[in-house]
Amino acid sequence: MRAYLNSILVRDPLDKYVVLVTLALSAMGVVAVYSAVSYLADTKMGGDTSGLLMRHVLRMGLALAVMMAVSYIDYRLIARYGKVLLLASLALLVVVKLVGVASGGATRWLSIAGFGFQPSDLARVSLILYAAWLLAKKQTYIGSFSRAFAPLLFWMIVTGILIGMEDLSTALVALTAVGAMGFVARVRIWQLLAVAGIVLTLGYALLLTSPNRAARVESFVGVKLFPHTSAERVFSDADEGYQSRQARIAIAMGGLTGKGPGKSTQRNFLPEAYNDFIFAIIAEEYGAVGAFAVLALLMAFLFRGFLRIARHAPDPLGLFLAIGLTASISIYGFANAGVASGLLPVTGLPLPFVSYGGTSMLVSGAMVGMLLNISRQLR
Repeated sequence: MRAYLNSILVRDPLDKYVVLVTLALSAMGVVAVYSAVSYLADTKMGGDTSGLLMRHVLRMGLALAVMMAVSYIDYRLIARYGKVLLLASLALLVVVKLVGVASGGATRWLSIAGFGFQPSDLARVSLILYAAWLLAKKQTYIGSFSRAFAPLLFWMIVTGILIGMEDLSTALVALTAVGAMGFVARVRIWQLLAVAGIVLTLGYALLLTSPNRAARVESFVGVKLFPHTSAERVFSDADEGYQSRQARIAIAMGGLTGKGPGKSTQRNFLPEAYNDFIFAIIAEEYGAVGAFAVLALLMAFLFRGFLRIARHAPDPLGLFLAIGLTASISIYGFANAGVASGLLPVTGLPLPFVSYGGTSMLVSGAMVGMLLNISRQLR
């Protein structure tokens, strides 16, 4: 085992800091989930906290195995099938609308042989793959609207709509990551601003179709904006503002050094403490020290992805792909912390490698694996 880790961290040319950050987040996730999962265990598993922890550990181990396996596959080969993966994921999103499993007020899941699968996670990474391939292929005429920008815009809008119909926050993260790739790829600024305008318009339209999502936004800004929501529900601490308020209480109770491992009390009041609000549980049990440790790990991942792997990528495809993958994972992490801190409306985005989850953790492992493969081939 020691020799294997030695080969990974010393002799292997992959970025060892990205590996260490991923392992550190995973370790923090095991401890935090064990503490936060008690509510889920009491309501759905008859109090079997250890069983849920083992399920999380197995999923985490599978995600890390996927990460290492993908790190040995040339990213150019994976990107070559980006369009096929994107078409398949879009087809699955349509299937979800027809026969999907509803959970938490949204239909996002497919049940396959008893296992839940969320196609939106596959769609976001597929969009990044295909967008990187398009941007690299069209560099010689990247300023052309019809030849370069229009194809990219088409796939962004189609994917954004299909994901956003049930998962607006994931759609926004995917489109933001592609926007960052376009900026680096020298797409004209007015075209990127046009995309931003289209995204905001579509986002507003999707909010009009979902009272639950609209109520979350209104609760966050404190202003009644939409005609199809209930003011009593929006501005009640017992309804839309409940989870956000309990998360802020958890962070405040943590103080500087926290209450100690396993001593969270707010986990009993936060229904999604093990997933959407895992950052709040870490802040309560380990204080500002633990919270800043998570943020520091995310910043380290961001810097290594942008300033080393992307900057020294062997070709334009590697550059754009590294930008998109790094941006997507980092935004997920910072958004989770922002929601728990009350800086963002409730989104439902997990903290990568920390939150309890299945599909999102496996997809994150595959994304980091592609990033590591690019790092193996740096100039």
